[in-house]
Amino acid sequence: MIQRRRLALVWGAVIAIGASGCGERSAHDPYALMEGQGIYKAECAACHGAKLEGQANWQTRRPDGKLPAPPHDATGPAWHHPRERLAAIVKFGMVPPNAPPGYVSDMPAYAGKLTDAQIDNVLAWIESQWPQEILKRRAALLKQH
Repeated sequence: MIQRRRLALVWGAVIAIGASGCGERSAHDPYALMEGQGIYKAECAACHGAKLEGQANWQTRRPDGKLPAPPHDATGPAWHHPRERLAAIVKFGMVPPNAPPGYVSDMPAYAGKLTDAQIDNVLAWIESQWPQEILKRRAALLKQH
């Protein structure tokens, strides 16, 4: 019963993303989104938060000069970027061209640990958590670039 509800919620998210018209690949099956959610919980939630909330004061550098992990919910910067750029950050970490030369970050590179499809599923799951208004704003923003 719980699994059916979860599947129904995920399928609803798939339909919502598909209806957003954001121009990126968004037609994921529910199992791909569930895989993305599971990988997020295992690999990302420790820093970016179980509810995508990020770390406290994420825009203020710590004494070591690094920025805390940003949120991946609607309050964070992720929705401002195309999925390809987000995938590159997940795959290679915060290194050029995804960050300025010399930028130091705690963001690990997942190349060799996650496949491109798994990274895409994580990003699709994150996007499925964003409200329709953010998806619309993202589509408009990305259309300008």
